[in-house]
Amino acid sequence: MKYDKTIHSLQCPKCGHGMIEVSHEGDILIDRCTNCHGLWFDDDEAHRLKAMFGSEVVDTGDPTEGWKWDSHSDIFCPHCSKEMEKAADPKQAHIWYEMCPEHGMFMDAGEFKDFKDESRLDWFRSLIKGDRKIVAP
Repeated sequence: MKYDKTIHSLQCPKCGHGMIEVSHEGDILIDRCTNCHGLWFDDDEAHRLKAMFGSEVVDTGDPTEGWKWDSHSDIFCPHCSKEMEKAADPKQAHIWYEMCPEHGMFMDAGEFKDFKDESRLDWFRSLIKGDRKIVAP
């Protein structure tokens, strides 16, 4: 759904569509894009949500669709409009996300489910996807 500031909480930093607020058991409120299904986490919400049982249900997007957005550059924070930093999770290097040091982070569809589920397969996934600094600087 196209962004409309009277309806949507934020504008998606990846595809520009509107984001709606969603929560897991009413504890943590995050924003999900109505188009690409990417997720915006304020401050440390991703890590707090990761610790909660069953919280992966907030990530309703298709990971295959999410991978298509990994190569998009020049992503700007939906709060301050500053260019966001490209990052990868230190424990799961195949999970690429964008972060604003002042406001939070954005994960593409499917990345939060993967982020929540750490396993031995993560090393292989990271090897296949490659280093973000080299593949998509």
